[in-house]
Amino acid sequence: MRFLKHILVVAACAVAIPSTSLTQHSASAASSPVTWNHDIAPIIYHNCAVCHHPGGGGPFSLLSFRDALRWSRQIVTVTGSRYMPPWLPAPGYGDFAGARRMSDDQIALIRRWVDSGMKEGDAAEAPTPPHFDTDWQLGKPDLVLTIERPFTLPDAGTDVFRNFVFRYTLGETHFIRAVEIRPSVPAVVHHANILIDRTASLRRLHPNDWQDGVAGMEIQLDAGNTFDPDSHFLFWKPDTPALEEPAGMTWRLDPGNDLVLNMHLKPSGKPETVSAQIGLYFAAEPAVEHPMLLQLEDDRDLDIPPGARDFVVEDELTLPIDVKVFGVYPHAHYIGRELAGWAILPNQQKKWLIRIPSWDIDRQSVYHYREPIVLPRGTVLHMRYVYDNSADNIHNPNSPPVRVRAGNRSVDEMAHFWLQVLPVNTPKDGPDPRLLLEKAWMKHRVKRGPEDTIARYNLAAAEAGLGQYAAAAAEYRRLLAIHPNDARALNSLGAALESAGDLERAQAAFRQAIDHAPDNCDAEFNLAGLELRLSQFDKAEAHLQAMLQRCPKDATAHSALGVALTGRGDRSAAQIEFDRALSLDASDFTALYHLGESAIEAGGFDRAIDLLEKAKAQRPEDVDTLEHLAMAFAQSGRTGEALNELHAAAKIAPGDAVVHSLLSQLLAAAGSLAEAIDEQKQALHIEPREANGWNNLGVLEARAGKTAAARADFQHALELAPDHAEARANLARINRD
Repeated sequence: MRFLKHILVVAACAVAIPSTSLTQHSASAASSPVTWNHDIAPIIYHNCAVCHHPGGGGPFSLLSFRDALRWSRQIVTVTGSRYMPPWLPAPGYGDFAGARRMSDDQIALIRRWVDSGMKEGDAAEAPTPPHFDTDWQLGKPDLVLTIERPFTLPDAGTDVFRNFVFRYTLGETHFIRAVEIRPSVPAVVHHANILIDRTASLRRLHPNDWQDGVAGMEIQLDAGNTFDPDSHFLFWKPDTPALEEPAGMTWRLDPGNDLVLNMHLKPSGKPETVSAQIGLYFAAEPAVEHPMLLQLEDDRDLDIPPGARDFVVEDELTLPIDVKVFGVYPHAHYIGRELAGWAILPNQQKKWLIRIPSWDIDRQSVYHYREPIVLPRGTVLHMRYVYDNSADNIHNPNSPPVRVRAGNRSVDEMAHFWLQVLPVNTPKDGPDPRLLLEKAWMKHRVKRGPEDTIARYNLAAAEAGLGQYAAAAAEYRRLLAIHPNDARALNSLGAALESAGDLERAQAAFRQAIDHAPDNCDAEFNLAGLELRLSQFDKAEAHLQAMLQRCPKDATAHSALGVALTGRGDRSAAQIEFDRALSLDASDFTALYHLGESAIEAGGFDRAIDLLEKAKAQRPEDVDTLEHLAMAFAQSGRTGEALNELHAAAKIAPGDAVVHSLLSQLLAAAGSLAEAIDEQKQALHIEPREANGWNNLGVLEARAGKTAAARADFQHALELAPDHAEARANLARINRD
């Protein structure tokens, strides 16, 4: 069924990962002459050139002595005030990778150089200027996506926030190990960040103008039918290299996904034609570790009077599990002054995550720790932001100051603190630990804001994902009390009720969802799925046919229709639907499974093996698939491979009597009578009233020469089923012998 499990609300005003760690150049002795070639160039190249080079994000280049000479006084001013290099965190409040904070000695050395006449020095001591290639930093990408239509940025006016949709058109899933964002005019791009739109929801919401970019700083995306939380900081600034993910922490792109590039653009004084490319680098394997972004926030309390100098907002969240924190992203707008985040451990020790004493929206970044920070279960995360809405705040965009509230415009305010965390020390057989984080996070949000419908929806979805269907249904009902006609909530309520076994109310909820949103295919699909479960094949077929009129390229609907047609006995029509499903999605499990089953019945064992192995790749723990694959292997004479599949099924479902019975038959055919008898006994331990099983055990024990045991088995089968012809014949035969 289709749970709509997660809604992403993403503050698109976000920035890039800091550049890699830079070597600090030690100061010369106070008595030594200071020169560009020996002393200053290494500092500038390491700390400044990443932005200040031709074509870079800085307003001028600093790759030569003459460049530095021209801008020397400004360099002294901005480094002395620590406005440059752009690095906001205070030292001692988090150990961050790639810190771009010049030492006091380096700043003093630059001033000495300027004050002493800015000598160039010996050319032999000059370091090689860094090279900034205009080509892709990691070589040719595996896939390059380009903005559909370039955007014309006006010559003047306020900042522009634009969301551009990049369609992922490949027909197969890929895992992304690295990404590079390349704006066509970097100098006008303050920052850009990538969001993954799993259901193309932004494009569907703006069907007529999405190619031109959708305006706005904050956007809402529908994460689709499975729990798929945002997990990576995919942000760019002019000083950002290609973004490479840690080993084992790739991210996924599926057929039909979109990437949304949010760009913060600043007018340059002349009209600019803005475009961008996204280069993607594929990994061979999927992720083995799955991080998640958590957010503390307090936008609801942002109502800042003009003149207020120390306006404070705070939030906290208790961790329900152990996590590693990889990085943080604090975010406010123009009148933020001091941004701080810390953790109180269960032993009451305070651990700083970050402190920014002098916030500047134009120099914000994502900050990654040199080593991940481990926080145990019960740790309380805290954020505390201070805002200055006075005339003394040089960043205040309003003169005189005006009342400022929360909002999506840059002149509004935000109070967000994002953390990238990885669950650790979790049991392998437990639920997805990210669902536990999601539940704790959303419960906290609902407690602080009972009217927060997105939090309520995500809380219910997390509870459904954890198998807590009654709690999920109750939360969906609370949401529907606020918005009675919310088709999404009605559909999800139906899915929760069905999973809880309340089929009648589930059907009613699906029908209500269809009534309120007849163009939405999800509720009709779920209703048809419930009808299939009830063997109401005609009704299911009618709903699926109607759905496919609106959503003709939905592979899962075609495969579900194939199931309905199979149930009605129309196998040829079912085959057509399964084939259509695979033409749309080569990994559609239902189509692969049923076509594999049909191939076995038709004697096409090689084709069955091919189809069922592909189905197994989609659901490696589906016992029915393993059973059918074992049958196909056995019919092809590949007994060893058949046994492997059944042994795997027995490990997954040790309480499944059918698996043990099939394994017994195959072991017997391979001549392993003792093992076959053991497996059949396990099957009967699970299903002791299965007459066929007792008869089969009797046959095996008779073959093993255990006449008395076999006689007792046949007699027991007849006690359970007096008309069991095979058991009666076998008992007569053994008594004759």
